[in-house]
Amino acid sequence: MKTNKNISFTYKEFDSAEELDPSDRELLNSAKNVAANAYAPYSGFHVGAALRLESGKIVTGTNVENAAFPSGICAERTALANASSNYPGDRPVALAIAAVSGKDHTKEPVSPCGNCRQVIAEEEYRNGKPVRLILGGKKKIRVIENGGDLLPLQFNSDSLKVNSH
Repeated sequence: MKTNKNISFTYKEFDSAEELDPSDRELLNSAKNVAANAYAPYSGFHVGAALRLESGKIVTGTNVENAAFPSGICAERTALANASSNYPGDRPVALAIAAVSGKDHTKEPVSPCGNCRQVIAEEEYRNGKPVRLILGGKKKIRVIENGGDLLPLQFNSDSLKVNSH
């Protein structure tokens, strides 16, 4: 029997960072500031990510490009790897992302790429807790309560399990 199904999610949208709670505003400002440290000589697209851990610690990351494309790494994965390596057991609770193109922050919020969506979803799966996303742009800011919402029908270790009857 054919069944049509629908996948959707809800997010909040703000006109400015001033509308965010102070904790989210601090995280987004950290992402904006660290974007200046990105190494992006090929695309000119500098991305900063700031990850808040359960302890309150903020861990940052930037994109790092490489002439041997696709050997670079995105800001989100840099921040998550930094946290996992240096603060094991301190689970991520929120991730802010901001980008600079040319000499200014992007007007629209940037969303994680497919690889980063999978890594964020895996982090949520591994820890059994959602990671809030704060996507910052000059014109608007989006807050997504569960990063895994950006990757419906995601692949995880449950997908690898074989049912035995």
